[in-house]
Amino acid sequence: MTRFLDIFLSGIAIIFLSPFFIVIAIILKLTGEHEVFYFQTRVGLYGKPFRLIKFVTMKRGSSALGSITVKDDPRILPVGKFIRKTKINELAQLFNIIMGDMSIVGPRPQVQRCFDAFSEDSKIAIKTVKPGLSGIGSIVFRNEEEILSSGALAQQFYDMEIAPYKGELEQWFVKNNTLSTYLLLIALTIWVIFSPSSKVVYKVFKELPPIPNSLKKIL
Repeated sequence: MTRFLDIFLSGIAIIFLSPFFIVIAIILKLTGEHEVFYFQTRVGLYGKPFRLIKFVTMKRGSSALGSITVKDDPRILPVGKFIRKTKINELAQLFNIIMGDMSIVGPRPQVQRCFDAFSEDSKIAIKTVKPGLSGIGSIVFRNEEEILSSGALAQQFYDMEIAPYKGELEQWFVKNNTLSTYLLLIALTIWVIFSPSSKVVYKVFKELPPIPNSLKKIL
């Protein structure tokens, strides 16, 4: 059922957003690196790698300088700041969904280095489902770049604080991966786009893993 909804909803979104995509493509072609799409290898279903599609927001070769993106990252192109802030860059993954690499809802696909920061239990669980355009981890950590404000310390903070809790959230999703959860997470994704400071997700899903003390002030 979710595969049907993935294709149906993604197809409608692509048709509806195609004029907007054309405008974004023209802007990207005329600015920055003069490229439209960026492809990056991510960990997918069963741990198999796949090519994630994004609209370009960073300078060419940025991935070689680290897998963590922080607030005011100098690698981000001027127009890329707006595209990342609004999550427009992620919409290119609608094509990944049509191709079957991803679902609309699921754990966010990670580069191998960030995936390895999860606990073994989290990695085992995450590999059993398709990665998602959005999901519980994406909603809770929607302001992750704002949280990660400095390079070297950001990597350590991600590994020690963010990854463990994000892994717990994704394990919760895998355990509660039902049609109702799928639909609720789509609705919550739309909600937090317009109300990014909302904590309504914890009211809708009261059984979510509690926020660790180290993250309470920033989530």
